[in-house]
Amino acid sequence: MSNEQTSEAAAGPRPNRLTAAAGLAALEGLALVAGGAYMLVMGLLGSPDKPEQAEMGGLTLIALALLPLLAARGLLKCRAWSRGPAIITQIMALPVAWTLLRSEGALLIPAGIALAAVAVASLVLLVNPATNRALGIRGPRDA
Repeated sequence: MSNEQTSEAAAGPRPNRLTAAAGLAALEGLALVAGGAYMLVMGLLGSPDKPEQAEMGGLTLIALALLPLLAARGLLKCRAWSRGPAIITQIMALPVAWTLLRSEGALLIPAGIALAAVAVASLVLLVNPATNRALGIRGPRDA
């Protein structure tokens, strides 16, 4: 990214769409941290069938939470690099939402609906032209 693109992105105010996308990415990251912490605590203190598997799953979720949390921070600071990890996070969330929607658990189906709604809304916000301009991302027509 050139200096021209950086100053262009930093010059204008951050659009509400970009702030909303950052908030949704942060929400997903915090949900992953909470789920990972729950799995980790239940693996340590609870009585799961395989404590090692619960602990490793919890640590994995906490590690995966770094991607959307870092992306959210970058989006709030209008960094162009942050859009890629944010989009990847949303694309990874869609199959998870689909799996939750096809489950038989009473709480899993509403969780799948919520996750799908957040992922689709985030994708719409992230590919918006106003978001691209705020991040200094130029499309093929602007080159």
